[in-house]
Amino acid sequence: MLGIDAVAEVSVVSEPDERLGEHVAAVVSVRRGMADPTLEQVREHLATAGLARQKWPQSIHVLHEFPRTPSGKVQKFRLRRLLAERRQEAAER
Repeated sequence: MLGIDAVAEVSVVSEPDERLGEHVAAVVSVRRGMADPTLEQVREHLATAGLARQKWPQSIHVLHEFPRTPSGKVQKFRLRRLLAERRQEAAER
């Protein structure tokens, strides 16, 4: 997905799913001044790149900054927790 101009950084994690238990979610950081990519744009890019459909994200989420370890690695467990919290908040509304 880094081939999409607006995407500065991406991390792919599992997200809770009521029907399947979990699904693939892409968390992206968008370049300043660029529009957030849509799920359709991401899927078109992945199709062109030849990535198998079962590896495509079912959802996309935009964050301005990724949680990181002191050495700079993305903390995926925190991304998964954030997505679960967002899903819970949406369910409570």
